[in-house]
Amino acid sequence: MLAVLGFLTLGTFMVLVLRKYATAFVAIIAAPVVFAILAGRGGDLGDMAVSGIKTVAPTAILLLFAILYFGVMMDARLFDPVSRGIIRLSKGDPVRICVGTAVLALLVALDGDGTTSYMIICSAFLPIYRRLGINPLVIATIATMALGAVSGSTPWGGAATRAISVLHLDATAYFVPFLPSLALTGGVIVLIAYLLGVRQRRRIDPLVIAEVAREIASSRTRGGGTTTATITGGPGEPDETVPATPRWRMWFNAGLTALLLVLLVLGVAPLVTLFIAGFVIALLVNHPKLADQGEVIKRHASSAVPVVVLALAAGIFTGILTDTGMVEAMAKSMLAVVPEGMGNLIPVFTAVIGLPLSFFMSNDAYFFGVLPVLAESAAQFGIPADEIARAGVIGQMLHSVGPASAPLWVLLGLVKRDLGDFQRFSLLWVTLASLAWIVFAVLTGAISIT
Repeated sequence: MLAVLGFLTLGTFMVLVLRKYATAFVAIIAAPVVFAILAGRGGDLGDMAVSGIKTVAPTAILLLFAILYFGVMMDARLFDPVSRGIIRLSKGDPVRICVGTAVLALLVALDGDGTTSYMIICSAFLPIYRRLGINPLVIATIATMALGAVSGSTPWGGAATRAISVLHLDATAYFVPFLPSLALTGGVIVLIAYLLGVRQRRRIDPLVIAEVAREIASSRTRGGGTTTATITGGPGEPDETVPATPRWRMWFNAGLTALLLVLLVLGVAPLVTLFIAGFVIALLVNHPKLADQGEVIKRHASSAVPVVVLALAAGIFTGILTDTGMVEAMAKSMLAVVPEGMGNLIPVFTAVIGLPLSFFMSNDAYFFGVLPVLAESAAQFGIPADEIARAGVIGQMLHSVGPASAPLWVLLGLVKRDLGDFQRFSLLWVTLASLAWIVFAVLTGAISIT
């Protein structure tokens, strides 16, 4: 009976979300409450909800300060020198420009917000793409792969946030073993960008490339403490000018961000502690005035609060399903159909099946509806939930090109292309990169097959 009620809870939640009858926040709380009452556990709802919230509270705090930290970094235009340097080094060569796009996209995706990442990448590179005549679907393909890989897997990114919250994981224990496969996947994205660049270079007039190279060289100016750059747009496009920024502050922000990532890998302190300290330091250095600090927090709260609220709601969801026994009952019913001796393949199965599911489903439906059952089934074979979480987020590159990805519609508007054209151009490349990620995850031990 509990298994049936559990599956009805998941089904109701997914219908409410997929059919847009309710927001994810409302659906993720309402569905388990209704079926817990039907299971006769209505009197325990308060205790179960609080129990679930306690498990995700550290993750919710981490999300809050990670989003605020990267918000300050984006305000400080941390990656502007990188994009200007890449454009100068490219010398108008489409191959170098495409590779540079991948490098910047992988860095910018650390922010975790798809819309912001796409706007930064397109504002930096789209003018020169149009000036050279490079197909704008190339920048869209590279940007979505980078966002899906980096933002999808970092503990403060949307997908991993859901997985960590719903499975009650430690963010560091989840993320650090994932880093080698993520780095290798980043290399594959750069390689795909190189191949796309080679294809574009073959179709562009060498005289146009030479002319753009001269424009880039002439647009470079030097100053004592600031750097500016201007890229000429194509026909009907305005020139792109980057405002001056104090050089010392750029170096400080870059050093602080690099230090945070190193300390994260070394496990010197919990992620939440690192980001709280990092945010305080970044705020003091970049916005020393008291009034400015308050405005910065208010401005980025609009991005942080919805994510934090959803993480807390996920705690309520799993707290009710776990304490009522629904998750365990569902897992046992699913294990009954798993062939004997095949349980060790559940992480790989999760990664493979996650590719099409992530493409078609919203992250809320997949991570809150499907992943907990797979994790509980895997636990019966001694497979840790961290592996299921890593396997689950591998599908994020395909999710980033699917119709359920909201930031994708912003990107398509920026490059002025429709969804059909984009998917025909990108789907093969993104699928290859996703399959490579699965292979890397197995080879590096991020997910196991034994």
